[in-house]
Amino acid sequence: MPRWFRTFLHLTPVVAGVSLLSVLGLLGVRSLISPAELAASSDAVGNYLQTVGGIYAVLLAFIVYVVWGQFNDARSYVDREATALVDLHRIASGLPATTRVEIQRELRGYVDAVIADEWHAMATGDEGTMERIGERLEHVWVAIHSCEPCSECQHSIYSEVLSQFNDLSDVRTSRLSSSRARIPIAMKILLYAGAFIMIGSMWLLSFDKLWLHATVTAALAGAVSHILFLIQDLDDAFAGDWQVSKAPFERARKAFQRDAHQIEATAAA
Repeated sequence: MPRWFRTFLHLTPVVAGVSLLSVLGLLGVRSLISPAELAASSDAVGNYLQTVGGIYAVLLAFIVYVVWGQFNDARSYVDREATALVDLHRIASGLPATTRVEIQRELRGYVDAVIADEWHAMATGDEGTMERIGERLEHVWVAIHSCEPCSECQHSIYSEVLSQFNDLSDVRTSRLSSSRARIPIAMKILLYAGAFIMIGSMWLLSFDKLWLHATVTAALAGAVSHILFLIQDLDDAFAGDWQVSKAPFERARKAFQRDAHQIEATAAA
């Protein structure tokens, strides 16, 4: 199923449901308060709504900017980590055969584990699984640490391998940190309470025609619910409809396979 279609299926009931509830709330208020009473306070409510609406719009824009930035950062960390893995796998080809085989085997196991298990673990906050998969990089470090370069060229390669491994460790830490980043609970309460206040304030405005009042109220409720859905989805970069793709790691695994075939072909020649 295309991602856009899955998002459409999840988003439509939310927007439609909130819009419907807003209209039902409007009908309830109109049954309790006469149009004349609403008209008498219309100017005051309009000024109030303009002030509160401006503050809430700024808040929404700020939160969207923050979660979108966090999402892009997470995507960047995934790309950088996959690149570091491919570079380390290739550079390690210049080390002594025993060390090379050990490092590349552990890197392949690490990538397979990230693809198979760690994406789900990041989405669910499974720290045990993430720690277990991280231990695979410790095995890579042990293999690097036990290496004994045999020539000046291998000494240079060894230094580069150490540098690439440090970069890989750093970007993995950043990726896991981005998977734990969430909007604070107090901020979420403010977002949803503000949405209720905004929609509820619309019920107190005075319109000559009920259908026009219902349309404006439903449109505002639908727009706000859409934005809140977007914030909720982007807040968890590794879950939801628009989660960060694991494709860079899948491409890294394919690159490992190509490098292995090339090494075998070179050895056979």
